[in-house]
Amino acid sequence: MTTPMLPPATDLLPLLPEVTLIAGAFVLLILDLFLDKSQRAITHVLALAVLAAALFMLYTNAGGLGTVFNGMFVRDVMANVTKLAIVLVSGLSLIYAWPYLRERDLYPGEVPVLVLFATAGMMMMVSAGSMVMAYLGLELLALCSYALVALNRDDGLSAEAAMKYIVLGSLASGLLLYGMSLVYGATGTLHLPGIHEAAAQALAGQGGDNRLLLLTGVVFLVAGVAFKLGAAPFHMWLPDVYQGAPTPITLFISSGPKLAAFAMAFRLLENGVGPAAAQWHWLIAGLATASLIIGNVIAIAQTNLKRMLAYSTVSHVGFLLVGFAGGGAQGYSAALFYAISYALMSAAAFGAIILLSRQGFEADRIDDFKGLNARNPWQALLVLFVMASLAGIPPFLGFWAKLAVLGAAVHGGLIWLTVVAVVCAVIGAFYYLRVIKVMYFDEPVGAVPVPRKDRFMPIVFGINAVALLVLGFAWNPLMAWCQQAFAATVTG
Repeated sequence: MTTPMLPPATDLLPLLPEVTLIAGAFVLLILDLFLDKSQRAITHVLALAVLAAALFMLYTNAGGLGTVFNGMFVRDVMANVTKLAIVLVSGLSLIYAWPYLRERDLYPGEVPVLVLFATAGMMMMVSAGSMVMAYLGLELLALCSYALVALNRDDGLSAEAAMKYIVLGSLASGLLLYGMSLVYGATGTLHLPGIHEAAAQALAGQGGDNRLLLLTGVVFLVAGVAFKLGAAPFHMWLPDVYQGAPTPITLFISSGPKLAAFAMAFRLLENGVGPAAAQWHWLIAGLATASLIIGNVIAIAQTNLKRMLAYSTVSHVGFLLVGFAGGGAQGYSAALFYAISYALMSAAAFGAIILLSRQGFEADRIDDFKGLNARNPWQALLVLFVMASLAGIPPFLGFWAKLAVLGAAVHGGLIWLTVVAVVCAVIGAFYYLRVIKVMYFDEPVGAVPVPRKDRFMPIVFGINAVALLVLGFAWNPLMAWCQQAFAATVTG
């Protein structure tokens, strides 16, 4: 019996950012055993330092591009761009989380550790060269997310949200795993390039009776990805989880995981079962249509801001899928640009709730923003920036993101989907403008909130919100980066 040879350490260099995150998480897990409650800031700062180190490695391309473990792990330009955005929003979520969780005595040392492990899981999903790697990353992210949502065990709403998330998340994982097993049965391999080659043969009639098996597997793959994205009609977990989870945790699961789910969809559908694009593009277009209509219409009726943002997430996933359905390098780059833009906008939206909240006051109702301009004009202006960007009002970043995916849909010949998206964008503007209306035209209600003692949090939110305006004027470099990510891997 021969002992398997391990690859040389130099061949593992493309894994450097992931190894840094996982090693840092284990070190913090051990360190937390020796820290008391008053020293939790040390763990938090070190977690941010680990994320900063990973961000630097990705930005400088430390370790280089390449494949690891016989192609199971792929680090290319698309992976670097997506991971940069994921690590950035994960760091933002930790920054927003500290004052909120500390005020409510909800900050165990496991929070930064779970965030680091979840971020590593997202990065594995982005670099999946095999269905095994995609599923491992997905489960690492999911298990950490379940624990984070259940952070406030004494709150009934939070416990209910965690249970729903676990049950429906497990169902989604089962659908995805079943789809993977069917695709494996039809192609005989778990590696995505091999699946791509075998799928082309099966669809050309050279694979015997494997065509039906392959297409059935593709349907389950699309359904599993739709669950993870929160696309309608697989969105039923989103409103309850967004409302029940502590707001910084909602911020985390609403931003980075959407980027990871998009990247996993690209790997599985384009790199894997790409020859069946004629079939699954229509499934994606149908999911986009359902998400746009259901998300925007139901969001209008919401009075809880977190639930409103949950249904708006469904609509934004619809816009992302509009670009994805367009296909080709233009469609995928537009969808990635939209995913990054939405991650920044979502972080700012939930950051606004965190900024206005206090112990015993969650600021998660639209009425809680009444008269904000009379109380704090600067904060009201920043929230206006966020809502205007989410609504897609020029010149904010959200406008260019919507324009990019609409252009991709037109380029892909989906004129009808473009018309649906434009109509739904107009409908969606209503509930964002309603928040602006109550801030500027309604009278303040209740006692004036006590000003925050910390100055760091308002500065972070200010940078996050102003960035949506600045990037609205300087969106070209980000878009060019997204186009570069797919220029070498996708034709068309």
